[in-house]
Amino acid sequence: MIQQLEKLAKKIDQVGDSLGVKLCYEIPIEIIYQRKKYPIFVYSIGTQKPSAPVLFITGGIHGLEKIGAQLAWSFLKTTIDKLNWDQSLRFIFKNIRLVVIPLVNPVGYSYQMRSNGNGVDLMRNSPIVARDKVPFLLGGHAFSKKLPWYQGRENQMEMENLALKEIFLKETKKSNCVISLDFHSGFGMKDRIWFPFSYKKEPFDHLPELYSLISLFESSHPYHVYQIEPQSKSYMINGDMWDFLFIKLKEINAASVYLPLTLEMGSWAWVKKNPLQLLMRDGVFNPIKEHRLKRTYRRHHLLFDFFLKSLQSYEHWTKQSLILREKSKRLALEKWY
Repeated sequence: MIQQLEKLAKKIDQVGDSLGVKLCYEIPIEIIYQRKKYPIFVYSIGTQKPSAPVLFITGGIHGLEKIGAQLAWSFLKTTIDKLNWDQSLRFIFKNIRLVVIPLVNPVGYSYQMRSNGNGVDLMRNSPIVARDKVPFLLGGHAFSKKLPWYQGRENQMEMENLALKEIFLKETKKSNCVISLDFHSGFGMKDRIWFPFSYKKEPFDHLPELYSLISLFESSHPYHVYQIEPQSKSYMINGDMWDFLFIKLKEINAASVYLPLTLEMGSWAWVKKNPLQLLMRDGVFNPIKEHRLKRTYRRHHLLFDFFLKSLQSYEHWTKQSLILREKSKRLALEKWY
């Protein structure tokens, strides 16, 4: 995966700004593990105007869930390739910005670990403490890094998460509208889209805007495959990074509309079709057979395309939710709570 990301970086260097759209990448940090350096790549496509809408995509936070990083890479590569000929896509990127961190946890990915090199679960590592009861161990714990879901030391965020926080706030702090989409796998038979919160059961601030956006998605794609719900309906955790970043962004830019979403791909469906995957370390979390991997790529490109276009037209659904705010909130509560 790191080699594939390096190839994309070289391609961006070669293309430069010749497409009429800003393409750039950076390496904000290199993680050192067993005397080797593991870079975290950040790619940005589109306008650099600070107030522009931002689609912020991440994968590979859990290194064992390789499909998340592979899917983020697939979206990024396809987008760069399409910019060579797709004038409508170039127009979109003159108005919005796409930021992609395909592999947040390169050490975990390289060594087939859920955690990072320090044994810390990066999605349990922020200072956020759950207000309601969390599942034992699964919800995050401070017992030992030898156990899964270890949160790390109290109030000490790992370098990967510090880099994620820095890049996220740098790219979004003045944006009018932000959608983040984080890729995971391993829960259930269905593909789920989760929204905040993970640390409490109360609805989050932008429920009307989310309802307006999802209504557009369901009316334009009535046969979609996703179960859309608050994460607290499935399980709750300590230290969720997206709950943390939501709070941080709202402290900096209270007027911004920010929708943090998680795509949790239902890996049990892959295991059901190929039970021998259970004998493989990463078989519980990933489509092992090549045709299922390609099918997964195809399956979610529609969602990616929708988010790009919806951000291009963000004023439509954010204003609609503002006008019908109380009605949208009531309908959202009936739908999801």
